[in-house]
Amino acid sequence: MAVQPEGTPCWADAMFTDVEAAMSFYGDVLGWTFGEASSRYGNYTQAYADGRAVAAVVPPMNGQEGQSAWCLYLAAADATATARRIKDHGGEVLMEPVQVGDFGTMALARDPSGAVFGVWQAGAHVGFEARGVPGAYCWAEVFTREPERSDAFFPAVYPYRAKQIEDEAIDFRVFELDGNPVLGRMKMTNDFPPELPPYVNVYFTVEDCDVAVQRAVEHGGILRFGPMDSPIGRFAALSDPQGANFSVIDITTTHGRMPDTTDVS
Repeated sequence: MAVQPEGTPCWADAMFTDVEAAMSFYGDVLGWTFGEASSRYGNYTQAYADGRAVAAVVPPMNGQEGQSAWCLYLAAADATATARRIKDHGGEVLMEPVQVGDFGTMALARDPSGAVFGVWQAGAHVGFEARGVPGAYCWAEVFTREPERSDAFFPAVYPYRAKQIEDEAIDFRVFELDGNPVLGRMKMTNDFPPELPPYVNVYFTVEDCDVAVQRAVEHGGILRFGPMDSPIGRFAALSDPQGANFSVIDITTTHGRMPDTTDVS
């Protein structure tokens, strides 16, 4: 698989205090299987959908126990240069670029509104081996209470063009690469718990949204929103038993037409 263009969502992972419980939950909900834990890299364990790598789980680093969250990584041609642009445009680099064997180079960052994301310069590991199939990554959105800060930051760091959804009910923006939507930005409303910080919400594809929600709830997950029909699929927002937020979407079940957009680049 070729290296992804700069700014393309290319990988997702999450830290869990109870990795075995996380593997059991996502195995039941998304149908994932798991490889061997890599003790050399902090027991990092890849998840597979139909034999293809789609995500990973890992125990928390010291001092980060109980802080489960999904992290989306954006592709970088040069992680050091990307980290520099992040700082130059008001973001914060939480972990400076570090080489991970021959797999690649990673960094962790926070946008000016507070949403955490990863940077990945591919080596032997270029990222997702599948997208948009059951169990695989499909989409992601930056959820923020300060959209103007995210809106200025991401197109400054990455070669994005932005389009605003024309809908008075929501404040939603889409970032595109070469005319293809790659990342959304949603303004958090008062419906979000005030203690919930900004975050990047990752969507995983499922064959049946309602069945996936039922499985998640039966295995200790919490339904936050939906299931709901949309022009891009039937989706729902969930929290897993350890508090990591994510969404599931059936992209084969669509209703309505895509909303109009305004180019704001």
